[in-house]
Amino acid sequence: MTIAAGGSMSHDRGATLVMVALAVGLGLVMVAALCAGRLSLSPGTVLGIVLSRIVPVDPSWSDLQERIVLLVRLPRVLLAAICGAALAAAGAAMQGVLRNPLVSPHILGVSSGASFGGAVAILLGLSGWLLIGSAFLAGSAALLLVGAIARVDGRAGTVTVVLTGVIVAALFSALVSLTQFVAEPDSSLPAIVFWLMGSFATASWRQLAAAAPVLALALMLVLGLRFRINVLSLGEDDARALGLPVERDRWLVFLAVALMEATVVAFAGVIGWVGLVVPHAARMIAGEDHRLLIPASALLGASYLVLVDTIARTAVAAEIPLGVLTAIVGAPVFALLLRQRQRRELTA
Repeated sequence: MTIAAGGSMSHDRGATLVMVALAVGLGLVMVAALCAGRLSLSPGTVLGIVLSRIVPVDPSWSDLQERIVLLVRLPRVLLAAICGAALAAAGAAMQGVLRNPLVSPHILGVSSGASFGGAVAILLGLSGWLLIGSAFLAGSAALLLVGAIARVDGRAGTVTVVLTGVIVAALFSALVSLTQFVAEPDSSLPAIVFWLMGSFATASWRQLAAAAPVLALALMLVLGLRFRINVLSLGEDDARALGLPVERDRWLVFLAVALMEATVVAFAGVIGWVGLVVPHAARMIAGEDHRLLIPASALLGASYLVLVDTIARTAVAAEIPLGVLTAIVGAPVFALLLRQRQRRELTA
């Protein structure tokens, strides 16, 4: 009993240290992101500007510096952080439910559906909230389509859901290509292409206020299902033997993932690979237990996307699309993981 209690306390202490380290790392990355840009600012200036909105601080900065931090950089950094956390947590949850470390949230077809909705909105000359609403509704429609096709006699197996997601994603990807084909080459086509590659360039406090509650709700749902995801990762038969309502819990995870994916695409375009790469990095730090893996993935994903977005807007004069940078990192990592998996299967 004493040994078990000591081991549990040691595990809890280790988990706490991991979470604290990741949270501190996120804070440092966010401060660095607020400092970086065409107008470089010192960490002291940035912290003073942010704290001045909470407690009285004697200003030692100009009005221009304050506007840049509070109106331009801070909402962008916060939006990037919560989107990165959502994508990474969604990826960790999907890999656990589907028992496959090589899957990502895109497998449900929601990203392709949301891409089609946004592309159509741009083609019709819509922007702002109409574009965001169109992308979100189309992404939600893709999930409903997956559910309708995959369910047979009131049930839908994991493999069936995955294959249906691939089919729906292919359908909406074709529709996106058709939208690009009929778009005006000098106006709407470049806008569609740039939006599809992902960017936080239009981030604002209004967008953050709209996206944050939805993403936070979906994140809390996934965090609340962490233990059930652990059981689901054992396999359907074992989960049912333990009394878990497999069908209900799996679709709750799918719903939360779809909500996060559609929201991110609606506000920032398509940002790939985060849900695939970050959970693997978090797994090396936090282990396989989803009770720690999912929150660790969220914190690491927030840091990762803030860092990538900072590089995207500061590396060159013109902003680099986020999808380009995440693919440059994600594709080699995916190839490495695939080779490692093949070697394990050959030696097993």
